[in-house]
Order: sequence, then C-alpha cells, then structure tokens
Amino acid sequence: MTGSRVVALGHYQPAKVLTNGDLAAMVDTSDEWITSRVGIRTRHVAGPDEPVDELAAHAGAKALASAGLTPADVDLVLVATSTAINRSPNMAARVAARLGMTSPAVMDLNVVCSGFTHALATADHAIRAGSATRALVIGADKMAEIADWTDRTTCVLVGDGAGAAVVEACAESEEPGIGPVLWGSVPEMGHAVRIEGTPPRFAQEGQSVYRWATTQLPPIARRVCERAGVTPEELAAVVLHQANLRIIEPVAQKIGAVNAVIARDVVDSGNTSAASIPMALSKLVERGEIESGAPVLLFGFGGNLSYAGQVIRCP
Repeated sequence: MTGSRVVALGHYQPAKVLTNGDLAAMVDTSDEWITSRVGIRTRHVAGPDEPVDELAAHAGAKALASAGLTPADVDLVLVATSTAINRSPNMAARVAARLGMTSPAVMDLNVVCSGFTHALATADHAIRAGSATRALVIGADKMAEIADWTDRTTCVLVGDGAGAAVVEACAESEEPGIGPVLWGSVPEMGHAVRIEGTPPRFAQEGQSVYRWATTQLPPIARRVCERAGVTPEELAAVVLHQANLRIIEPVAQKIGAVNAVIARDVVDSGNTSAASIPMALSKLVERGEIESGAPVLLFGFGGNLSYAGQVIRCP
C-alpha cells in the first residue's frame, strides 16, 4: 500500500458579487446585522446559465493546469456536492465530459458541508487500495439556487463556487501527504441542517449548529492531529468549513493551533458548502501564505451533522 498527496489546487467563483447592501434591499437586514452575526461581507452568486458542473469543471481545469497535467492523466473523478438537481449523468461524469477525459471512474458524494474532506479521504483510500493512481477531487455547490431569499436568517449565508485538488500516489520512498481521516456524524441531530422539498430549499437550526460546532468539534479536530502525528502547535494552517466566522474563530482557538494561519474566506465568499474548504485552501496557497510541505488541518462539518478531517502536507 502506498500513500497519496495533494499536488495542486484550483478554485473558481462566478463573476456576480452580492454585497450585504444588496441583500438589505431584498430582505429586512443590514450590513451591521450580517457582519456581527456571521462575519460575511460579500458572496458570489451564479446565474441560471452557470450549472454546478460548470463551476466544478473550471476549478478542476485550474488544478490540472497547476499540476502540469492533462485530463487524460486522471483515472478517478470525485465531486462533493449537495446541489446537484439532476441525478444522471452525475456531476463527476458531467465534469469529466466537460474536461474531455477518457475513461475515469466518476462518483458524486453528498455529505453537504463536509463533502470535500470525505471525498479527499475516499480518493486517498482508492489510491492506497491500488484502484486509482491519480484523482481529481472537487467540492462544488450552487447554494444560491436552493436559498429561500425571503428568509433573512439563511439567505445572507450562502454563496456559490468550486474548489479542486489533484491527488496522486506517493513514491514508495515518500511520506504520505494525506493523513488518516477521522469522520463521523450525529444522525439524531441531522435535521438541524436541511435541503428538502420540491424545489429544494436550504434551512437550518442555527443555534443548534453553533452550539454543536463550538463545543463538540474542537476535541475531534485535536484527535485528527493525533492520528497524523502532529501537534496543533505544529500546524501551519487551519482550514475549517467556512460556515460562520463566529464558529471558525472560537473552534480554531480551542483546537490550539496558535501558530497557524486561519482561513477566513467566509468573509468574502459566504458559506459555499462543499466548495468552502478547497476554495479557501487554494486561495491561501495561491497567495503564498503556506509553505510547501507544511502541515495543514482540513476539517469539514455541517449537514447530517457530519464531520470529517485530515492533516495534509501543503502542495
């Protein structure tokens, strides 16, 4: 068995930007109300002619270009999304077709906000098992399409986008670049985050999610570090699901990552569900805020109340 590593990243957001001032003209809210409660100032919103697979394909193409690879070099495509309206072809197959891939395995994962870290672990497991050699792992969601734009408690949260990672097998002499995953859920609280109905609409019990995330997740995240053989103090960066700045900052503090860069992309992008972690990580790397090879904690949480995290080495 060989390990795997992330070799390149990419991200994509639609051009249209929705500010808090724009939202104040739509619902009973204000910039002060939004920033004080969730820390979000802007979010990108896709139009009706920008489907989820298009967002995903743009991010995937950018990651492949960064890795110096062609679509033919990939034998597994995993897309984490909870906003795929059509069932078949799935998002992974649509992305593969858009990118002109030859014969990859194509799978979608719907674990909502922790979808990308679940998908990254699945790619790592497939490579370790010998059933794949190089994977394109994408988190992509179009949350604006499922938002209730009359509900000021939820519509102010969401944004659209995609983030991607190229994952490949390590050489036998290399240390694995993706650490063991720690994942799980609290099924009896799964109703706290919902995407239900026809047409589907996003809803959540915000206070329940806040209490669960800020009290239950920090010790789980520390166990992720233990499994990877690093201490929180050794982390160069922490990339949590970009749900709410009032969740991100206290959770990061309780983890004890005192020397880490903390991803705060939620301020500019809103909650993009499965896209949030790879998009935030890609931006940090693009700006040169994390050194190559440095340990980074990725930790997703949210719908189902599910969670998944691993420590990776920065590409």
